[in-house]
Amino acid sequence: MATPRERFVEALQFLHDLQQKGIVGIHTDDIPSRKHREILSKNGFIREVTKGWYIATNPEEKDGETTAWYSSYWDFVAVFLERRYGNNWSLSAEQSLLLHAGNQAVPQQLLVRSPQGNNNPTPLAHKTSLFNMRGELPQVDQLAIAATGIRMYTLQAALIYSSATIYTRNATDARTALSLVRDASELLPILLENGHTTLAGRLAGAFRNIGRDRIADQIVDTFKQADYDIREADPFDSKLDLTLSARERSPYANRIRLMWMQMRQPVIANFPASPGIPDDHDAFLKTIDDIYITDAYHSLSIERYRVTPELIAKVSSGEWDANENEEDRKQRDAMAARGYYQAFQSVTESIKAILRGENAGTLADKDHSKWYRQMFDPSVTAGILKAADLAGYRNHQVYIGNSKHVPLNVDAMRDAMPILFELLQEESEASVRAVLGHFIFVFIHPYMDGNGRMGRFLMNAMLASGGYPWTVIPVESRDEYMESLEKASVEQDIEPFAAFLGRLVNEGMRGRAVATLPGTGNLATGRGS
Repeated sequence: MATPRERFVEALQFLHDLQQKGIVGIHTDDIPSRKHREILSKNGFIREVTKGWYIATNPEEKDGETTAWYSSYWDFVAVFLERRYGNNWSLSAEQSLLLHAGNQAVPQQLLVRSPQGNNNPTPLAHKTSLFNMRGELPQVDQLAIAATGIRMYTLQAALIYSSATIYTRNATDARTALSLVRDASELLPILLENGHTTLAGRLAGAFRNIGRDRIADQIVDTFKQADYDIREADPFDSKLDLTLSARERSPYANRIRLMWMQMRQPVIANFPASPGIPDDHDAFLKTIDDIYITDAYHSLSIERYRVTPELIAKVSSGEWDANENEEDRKQRDAMAARGYYQAFQSVTESIKAILRGENAGTLADKDHSKWYRQMFDPSVTAGILKAADLAGYRNHQVYIGNSKHVPLNVDAMRDAMPILFELLQEESEASVRAVLGHFIFVFIHPYMDGNGRMGRFLMNAMLASGGYPWTVIPVESRDEYMESLEKASVEQDIEPFAAFLGRLVNEGMRGRAVATLPGTGNLATGRGS
């Protein structure tokens, strides 16, 4: 008879075999041994998502953590729906449009169409759900299947059959999807064959809203030629002063530009006016140097490193020595502190050039890879990381702990990063460069690690370009910071994040304390006092 330990090993091997086959959604039938299922569940290696269905989880995850669920969501949904409906299902037109626009955020409720739907919700993990609508599927030539197995409307069919509310509730997604249409001929066959005059008029108005007058005119003129009474109507509630290139085939590149334009005004409205670059560069740089220990403590603590002001002071003073001190070399937190010190010095050098008048966006584009290398070089020297980890942008998908936002895939990330730096170069307002530079950097998530620290470095370099003080985000405000980033990423609402940073910057400009070091009376004001 097998011992408990042997049964545990058997259960783990069984789970490993399932994962090697690429199985994400695990049905009860996939684990025929009830004992294996009980062992894996008890020890935190699998978690029930809905009755009879499980996903693999990290046993170190605490109760309430959502990372395993959000990172496996779309793969799970594809497997779950295939087992329930075979090939006889599709996402709704609206959800299909969001995915075509590059929005893979986990929805609170996913709308699914199937002739076998029961018009009832299926509860899933962490208060998410599926709503199984009974309805006809799109025609075969209007159906697309994603690499994950998700069945959805094609881009063209999604634009035609999405409800009018998509243009107000998800304006950025709708504009992104519209921008991917090259010619009216992609839409007209479906519109004309079914006599969709109202839908055609709405689409004509939508295309005109984003500056694609040629496509709008083609739709209207073709319907009139076919003796239809068409009335053009703009479904958006605003118009952006932005021209999107008709040659751009990446939804992610267009999406970043649209997000920037839509978010500019809320940022400006929630930020103090720029004081301008000061005449005394040395005094400005001294305030940055003075705030280093406080900034390092809070920035590293936000990332859950266990660091102390004493460790940071030791690193910056040169007392820390990985070559002579075995304890220093092995300590992961010390490596992070040393790397932060090196990167901080590198960012300061970039700020010196910005103060001399160099374009902040151009400089950040050129220097940010240097900041990154400096930040992780000590970990490579100590053997904690490989030299290849300094190569730059990631080559694999990453996920953000407890976030519904799914960072861009590798190809999309490489499309989006040049756009971010173009926008930084072109932007006239330092406040917008700082807030949106930070937000969109972490939204894209270009590195395997260090994105938060890099985003805060980028933010402070852009703040310096307007003469704003170096601003510390206190670890005590971590929840508000993360929640406001989540709201911007998932709901496209930048106002809470802009207001949060604007308040910190305003306090720093007034000389009021915004962060403290534990166990000391030292205050960090953003002005070096």
